[in-house]
Amino acid sequence: MTTSVLIVEDTPEFMRRFSDAVLADPGLALAGVVGTGRAAIAMLDAQPPDVMLVDLGLPDIDGVEVIRHAARHHPQCDVLVVTMFGDDQHVVDSIEAGATGYLLKDAGAGPIAASIHELRAGGSPISPSIARRVLARFRISAAPTPSTPAAPAAPALQPTPKDATPSPLTERETEILRLAAKGLSFETIGELTEISPHTVVAHVKKIYRKLAVHSRGEAVYEASQMGLL
Repeated sequence: MTTSVLIVEDTPEFMRRFSDAVLADPGLALAGVVGTGRAAIAMLDAQPPDVMLVDLGLPDIDGVEVIRHAARHHPQCDVLVVTMFGDDQHVVDSIEAGATGYLLKDAGAGPIAASIHELRAGGSPISPSIARRVLARFRISAAPTPSTPAAPAAPALQPTPKDATPSPLTERETEILRLAAKGLSFETIGELTEISPHTVVAHVKKIYRKLAVHSRGEAVYEASQMGLL
């Protein structure tokens, strides 16, 4: 029995990578490839696949809504998130909506087929950095509270609203980071912004320096936490 797979991804580069990974595995069958959330829901309702690979940053509706629809109406369909968003909110929202696996795109498309098989075998493939963050949240929520009453504490300092802090990125840098968050290559970003790949790389280096990060995934995570995306 082959496992049917629906791919929900709007970036052509990743559409091709994921499709190739599925087609190259004799145990998998490609049920379809769509680039919008509404098209995904239509495919789910018309012919539910065994597994759905879904990006969260879709052009029409949030990928979490697609996951929620699959969980409510097609619970037999396993959902594997493959995205650039590794921040707590996206992870928690996806899991609560019904996702059973969560991979980051910057981990590469190679493990996709293996992750699909793991999913169908009852596992929950999760990128190591995501698993570490989920465990950290669990440890914090499970920490025992002191049994003795504490003395009245001084009023806590209120955090500065995210939108009250000026963005450290220029408009061009923010535009490039948003495109990078979709998983686009530097060459493609250069074509869309009408600048050379070399200039894109220069902007990316500035973004990394300003956000104090060292990778695309870290940059997307930090920018999401700061409310820049």
